[in-house]
Amino acid sequence: MEKIQSGNELYEHLGKMSKKNSMTQVYIPGKGIFKILLQEEDPPSILSEAESDSQLRQMIKDSRVAYANGDRVTTEQFVASISSTEFAK
Repeated sequence: MEKIQSGNELYEHLGKMSKKNSMTQVYIPGKGIFKILLQEEDPPSILSEAESDSQLRQMIKDSRVAYANGDRVTTEQFVASISSTEFAK
């Protein structure tokens, strides 16, 4: 059981929870002992995935630079550039 002294400590403790580590007990002085159960994990956000994957972060950065430089294709241009032979049957 971990003694929690601040909201930040509680937030960090909750951030360490996962499907495998889904149950925890914490003691908050002046309040008591809490049992916390993580029932369902949210799917990772693009931001959290980019923070943990340097290749994805670089790909997003490169894409933003290319977009800012005008190096882009609209959906209409992309659809016009492909043919049905490029798809598996």
